[in-house]
Amino acid sequence: MSRLFTIVAIAAFIPWAAAAEPCPGNPDALGTARVLAVDARTTPRVGLKHFPGTLPLRDKELVLTFDDGPWPTTTPRVLNALKAECVRATFFLLGRNTDAHPRIVQRALAEGHSIGHHTYSHPLLNQMPLDKAEAEINRGIARDELAAYGAAKTVPTTPFFRFPGFASSQPLLDRLSDRGIVVFGADVWASDWLPMAPEAELQLLLRRIAQAGRGIVLLHDTKAQTAAMLPALLRELKKRGFRIVHVVPAGGLVSH
Repeated sequence: MSRLFTIVAIAAFIPWAAAAEPCPGNPDALGTARVLAVDARTTPRVGLKHFPGTLPLRDKELVLTFDDGPWPTTTPRVLNALKAECVRATFFLLGRNTDAHPRIVQRALAEGHSIGHHTYSHPLLNQMPLDKAEAEINRGIARDELAAYGAAKTVPTTPFFRFPGFASSQPLLDRLSDRGIVVFGADVWASDWLPMAPEAELQLLLRRIAQAGRGIVLLHDTKAQTAAMLPALLRELKKRGFRIVHVVPAGGLVSH
């Protein structure tokens, strides 16, 4: 098992180090402009849609995040689009889906993406007793860790978490902060939980990105319309001078 972790960890670190290199087969790729290490001690909660502050991003810098995966018909298409443009993103996974589709998790990790957590089954945690809510969080983390690294544990390798429906509570926020887990909200979202054509989603999201100027972008890799829209989005971001920032945990991966 330790050998498996070593192989996967090396595969994950190589793309981070190579983020500024030319994109193989695509000299006009959007690429990943830089890597930003995020620490719960300095940025415990980020995203202006939900919290007072966000990540320290420069003008026209974006962090791409995807929720609810992995999903077999859509997440591979999202990964293909990101790979074609040498873009690194963060995936907030559901444990029930990582149980069902561990190979997709392993692919995302091997291609250099960050693996965050989104509970096991997507309940609204602020409507649950505190102990049950934290058990749901831990169950999701453990199943994600098993799929990605081969060992179920509740100390996340990448200590990033997003509340389903952004339904947080102060006791849960405090508990996650105590555990050194960064809670992600968002600065811009695609509203891709609403049915719409890929072109309509693209135009909506581009307008919102232009208005915000920078920030954490929320999408869902479980949505067919988003998977279909993503290649055009990445090309348009390149044309409009936006740059992609890849967020990783401060200090590197937590050891198992």
